[in-house]
Amino acid sequence: MKISLLMLGKTRRSEMRALLDDYAKRISRSCSVEIVEVRDAEAALKKLNADRSTTAILLDAGGRMMDSNALARWLGDLRDNGTRQLIFVCGNAEGFPEGLRARIPQKLSLGPMTLSHELARVVLAEQLYRAFAILSGSPYPK
Repeated sequence: MKISLLMLGKTRRSEMRALLDDYAKRISRSCSVEIVEVRDAEAALKKLNADRSTTAILLDAGGRMMDSNALARWLGDLRDNGTRQLIFVCGNAEGFPEGLRARIPQKLSLGPMTLSHELARVVLAEQLYRAFAILSGSPYPK
């Protein structure tokens, strides 16, 4: 399975970028991962429409909430059922335009608190790493 973190805009704060890159490197031990930063929602839609066989998930405050174990089970099920590519779409400070929301029916919430978009990206990457650690039986999630 390949995971893409499709991000509207750049992660500008160097400390956030360093954390994001660190978690991507850790995730790459379990599956292929890429971070794709696009200029705007139009570019994100082009990327999503290029391969309709991918499973896309929009990070959204109103989305489905899962704890870390549920996220791990969900990712494991997707992997085991043959999902080839999973794209997590992360917004910028303005959020998402309606066209992008309509294109992606699956939505995931990182919790009820409001996070900056750069911090949300890091939290997502850490939770993905944690999920793969749970699936592999690593002591990290303890």
